[in-house]
Amino acid sequence: MEQRVVTLFHHSLEATMNAGEILAPLIAEASEMVVHTLLAESKVLLCGNGVSGALAQSFSSQLTGGFQRERPGLPAMALNSDGVSMGTVAQNHGSADTFAHPVRALGQPGDLLVIISSDGRDSNLVQAMRAARDRDMGILALTGGDGGNCAALLDNHDIELRVPSDVAAEVHQVHLLTIFCLCDLIDSSLFGGYED
Repeated sequence: MEQRVVTLFHHSLEATMNAGEILAPLIAEASEMVVHTLLAESKVLLCGNGVSGALAQSFSSQLTGGFQRERPGLPAMALNSDGVSMGTVAQNHGSADTFAHPVRALGQPGDLLVIISSDGRDSNLVQAMRAARDRDMGILALTGGDGGNCAALLDNHDIELRVPSDVAAEVHQVHLLTIFCLCDLIDSSLFGGYED
């Protein structure tokens, strides 16, 4: 069993290093996208399902509550954090609309939608992206595998951070590190300097 743990750690490191080499310039570009949104006094809406939903909540909380330094909160909201609203929307409009409905209600032109998915195949994320497009919002997609249906909806104004792995656990771990990188770059851009 101990050897299995060592093997899993090695796979994790390999997946992280491979993704880091591919994603580094895109993560920097994505951080600029978020900073541009915030400097324009717009907000960031985030969503995901399951583990990806937890990552969306983590990203949102680090934007609003702070990352590694004391600073003002930034306007961000994880749409999957309100279970009552999600249940109401699913009951009244169908589960595919669980995120699209609040995007239509809360999203404004210039806002940014961040979707997080290990495979990009969630129908409610696809519908949220369509709603964001209708509201003239930008889209940042954290995906994995081949990017699925979510990748197909992106245009040249959007950014996709696609982890080159079909293993959900590897995609989730790289997404978490990506979120930490984004928070670090966003804070540095808005509030100066890099923290070591």
